[in-house]
Parts: sequence; structure tokens; C-alpha cells
Amino acid sequence: MTLVEDICPVPTIAPADTDAAIAAARAAVGLPVGTRIVAAMSGGVDSTVVAALLHKAGYDVVGVTLQLYDHGQALKKKGACCAGQDIHDARLAAETIGIPHYVLDYESRFRDAVIDQFADSYLRGETPVPCIRCNQTVKFRDLLDVARDLGAEAMATGHYVRRAITADGRVQMRKAIDPSRDQSYFLFATTAAQLDYLRFPLADLEKPQVRGVALDLGLRIAAKPDSQDICFVPNGDYRTLIDRLRPEGRQAGEIVHMDGRVLGEHGGITDYTIGQRRGLNVAVGEPLFVTKLDPVKRHVIVGPREALLTAALTLEETNWLGDQPSLEAAAAEGAPVLARVRSTRAPSPARLAFADGAVSVVFETGEEGVAPGQACALYDPADPDRLLGGGFIKATTAVV
Repeated sequence: MTLVEDICPVPTIAPADTDAAIAAARAAVGLPVGTRIVAAMSGGVDSTVVAALLHKAGYDVVGVTLQLYDHGQALKKKGACCAGQDIHDARLAAETIGIPHYVLDYESRFRDAVIDQFADSYLRGETPVPCIRCNQTVKFRDLLDVARDLGAEAMATGHYVRRAITADGRVQMRKAIDPSRDQSYFLFATTAAQLDYLRFPLADLEKPQVRGVALDLGLRIAAKPDSQDICFVPNGDYRTLIDRLRPEGRQAGEIVHMDGRVLGEHGGITDYTIGQRRGLNVAVGEPLFVTKLDPVKRHVIVGPREALLTAALTLEETNWLGDQPSLEAAAAEGAPVLARVRSTRAPSPARLAFADGAVSVVFETGEEGVAPGQACALYDPADPDRLLGGGFIKATTAVV
């Protein structure tokens, strides 16, 4: 039998200085007390605490929750901690805090901008990052428009990043104080105009402290576990979702070694991602990894681990928050950067390059397992906490 604790471990709650957290939230907002602020409330601990802190700090807080997928189906989800309770929890939290609260049906927009794009990426042999797409489109584009329509001067979220203003009045995005919670990678696409309107009151807190604040303020979600899955993918079983949305991805094909040998067959290219080792069901006497996916030929191409090393990558759908006028201008200068290709991986030294109208990132040493569709977030080598922007990975160049 699987225990609830096996799926949702009991979270750590640490003592917190709630008065200091309220003062920090007021400083993070930087607007006069009484100003209207929209709090994006997902139903989780972080966004709930943000709404409560801003209310305690004296702001006119309006809570807004987005319904992104069918609520009835959400209640049936297994494996994602309390996912079906999110809207209900947000509503109850708003009542406890004493603020107005609205639930907006964004299911159609979310399906078009995030879910369909997620499925199409796998058909193209890419590895998508749906949380970035959600932030880029539904949350930081559409929801910001709603906040303005409600007369708010700013929108606050529970993301763990820091918003800073330079001496000359420019806005920066920086890493949060807790590196294990920092979400700057997932927010690389946030534009300067959006960042000017956004506020992130949790940047100076660690997660156990946030839970401590929730407990101190009498919020019932203080011990609510973090979600363990992509919100629309129950149990992490994204293949079942893709099979339903894009059944053509189940077309069989060949597993081919880099040297041209056909090693076996597969039941669908959507079963594989770059860097995958397990589940290949081929044996040649050496460990093999997926090094490339060819959706046109329906080939899963495999090779040794060293074949995963990437010398450079090309970016598309870029965003720039640096000092140069544009990312293209920085690339034309060959500007040095720290490039982060996965949220769980430390940034690597690299430099930007610009050729044939495209921006590339050239690594000092090979970076392993980089896949088209992933994001590459860029940081400042002279100030590693500062996010410079980034883009989605369009193509890669292997180490020769």
C-alpha cells in the first residue's frame, strides 16, 4: 500500500518573524499603503502567504485564481499533492484573510497556449518546459491585463525571485535568497515591461519560513505539500496525455545507432527524450543514450554518453533584460554569460554569438544532454544572481 506520506512528505515548518516578513513585503511592493494590488492565488502556500502579507501590510488586495484545467477532472488526480483542492483552498484563504477573490476560467487559453504546445513539441522531437510557457502567456500576459482592468497598480505572485531597481531606475530580475527555491530559470521570458508591474514578496524567505508565516497568520494551508507534478499531467504520465491529444505520435519507427546500424524498433517517438538511457530495449554491450530524435524519419538515434556533449546552441523566442539594447546587440559583441539549460543544473560559462540573424550560446566546455525545446536562461558572469534573459533552444551543435 502506498501511504500519503510517500507521495506528499510532511513539509518542514520553521519559526518565522511575521512582522519582518510584512515589512519586507511592503518594501518589495514599493508603493504607498492603500494601493490596490492583485495577488495571483494558486491555492498553494506561497501565493496565499503573499496575499496575506500584503493585506497585513495595508494594501488593498484582490485575489485572483485561474482555473486552468477541468475542475472535475482535477479532483480525480492522483499523485499530485492536493491538486484538486487548489481553487477551493484559494477561495477559503481569501475568506480567512478578508479580501475579495475572483476565479477566472482560463481553461481554453491554457489549453491553446500550454497543453497543445506541450503535445506538439513532443511530436517535433523536442523536450518542452510547460511551466515557462504558462508564466510567459497565461500568467504574465493575460493575467496582468486582468490586474490592470481591476485598477491594480501592481500584481504580486509567490514566485521565488527578486525584483530590484538600479540607481538609474532600471528594473532587474535576480535570484531568490534560497537557491533551492529560486525560480528565475522559469521566468526568463518575463519582459522588462512585465517586470516593472510585477512584485515578488517572498524573495528573502526560505520555504520553511513561509510556512511558518502561514501558521502564524492562521492559514490552514501552512502544511499543504508542494505539487509534485506538472499540473495537467496526473502522476507525471505525460505519454498518456500526448497519446490522447496527438495519437499520430504512436507511429512505430527504428532505433538507429549514430554509426547507421539499426538496433531495433520503437512504438512511438514521443516515448523518448534526449539523454534518455532507460527503456531503449536494445543491447550492444555498451551503455547507449538517446542523442537525437528525427520525427520525419521516425528515428530514435542513440550513441555513447560523450555524444551528448553540446558545444553550442541556437536560441529562438528570446527575451533580454541586460544592459545592452538587445540580445542581438550583446551577441554581436560576443558578450560572456552564464548559461543554464535546466532548472536543476548550475549555469555554465559561455559566450554569445550572432550569425545569420540568429543568437547562439557557445559553451567554454561541452554541456551534456541539451535538447531542443528546453529553455536556456542567461545570467551575468560579473553578477551571477542577475538574470539577463534567455530563449528556447532551437538547435544544438555537438562537440566534435
